[in-house]
Amino acid sequence: MDMKLKPFDFAQAVARAGMTGLAGLGSTPSTPAVEGRSGGFSEVFTQALRNVSGVQREAQALQREVTLDNPKVSLEETMVAMQRSNIGFQAAMQVRNRLVQAYSDVMNMQV
Repeated sequence: MDMKLKPFDFAQAVARAGMTGLAGLGSTPSTPAVEGRSGGFSEVFTQALRNVSGVQREAQALQREVTLDNPKVSLEETMVAMQRSNIGFQAAMQVRNRLVQAYSDVMNMQV
């Protein structure tokens, strides 16, 4: 199998990963509630889960294209998409675990 790799363009990878504005790395990211939109935790959490799902679908599609030897899809962008998907899933699992733990703590409180 002959694999030809394109040179890795870090700036392009950062832009595709949605990490623009690396200069403001220490700044606090804005959330919908901070921007003035109404909603609650459930709405923000639902949107976050939709985003994670979308990133997973994108990574899966890129994997499929690499498997089918599509010359327009590079291995590098596929690996970056897979890592984004993995990190998003792990973050969602950590939030879920913390929510379950908080629920258990509240339910075990004596009144």
